[in-house]
Amino acid sequence: MKISHELPRCLLALSNEICDYNYCLPHLLDIDKEYEAFFRSEKEKGRYCIMDNSLHEIGHAYNHDRLRYWINELEPNEFIVPDVWMDCSQTVAQAKHWKQYKYPEKTKPIAVIQGSNKSEAYLCANLLHDLGYSKLCVSYGATWYNDSFPHNNVDMGKALGRVHFVMGLLQLQHLKNIKLHLLGCAIPSEFSWYDNHPQIESIDTSNPIMAALEGIKYKSYGLNHKPKANMNDHFDIKIDELDYSIVSYNVDKFKHINGLK
Repeated sequence: MKISHELPRCLLALSNEICDYNYCLPHLLDIDKEYEAFFRSEKEKGRYCIMDNSLHEIGHAYNHDRLRYWINELEPNEFIVPDVWMDCSQTVAQAKHWKQYKYPEKTKPIAVIQGSNKSEAYLCANLLHDLGYSKLCVSYGATWYNDSFPHNNVDMGKALGRVHFVMGLLQLQHLKNIKLHLLGCAIPSEFSWYDNHPQIESIDTSNPIMAALEGIKYKSYGLNHKPKANMNDHFDIKIDELDYSIVSYNVDKFKHINGLK
């Protein structure tokens, strides 16, 4: 599994040291010149890039015209087509709509599985596969994860609920050639529970960074809760406002507890 951690502006220059690939939030490209310059520079270097559609950050997929503009400008290796939170039908409709566009030669469109419950999510995965998407994304935050795996610790229940859903996907014979990307996490040790399954190709999470911004140093097992800090509130943090030794420690510990290199 390749890992990327979303970084505040002051740590972008360290991306090559911290991340296996770059993870781009397109709405920031239009409002932050330094962020834009970084990704233009990384494109010139040939750094692997996955471009999100910014749903998690702004509550809905970013402006479609601007998404198409940045796809053509930056030519990301993968682009997550617009989806609608926990809505199977609208997500599939969006995925079908975005199939009509031409993409740069090296850009592969990928899609997010959504649904209001487990049955709808399985249906969504099947419909996206039928549309020709060969890589699917699975969010960490669906509320029904806690319904399928109740736990006194809500974050733990959410993590276990996603594991239960993902492992079910991986057992479906007709999806045996599908690759997966895991979006975010509630518990940082979750990724070790997949035993490096070859179909799980990439993950992204800011968990070790956000924990460090709260001054939280990972324990031997990581954490058993999700940090409250988020990138929306901390993107502008100054370098002297964080303890980089905790950032570095958490990133290394994250890889260790998940068996990642």
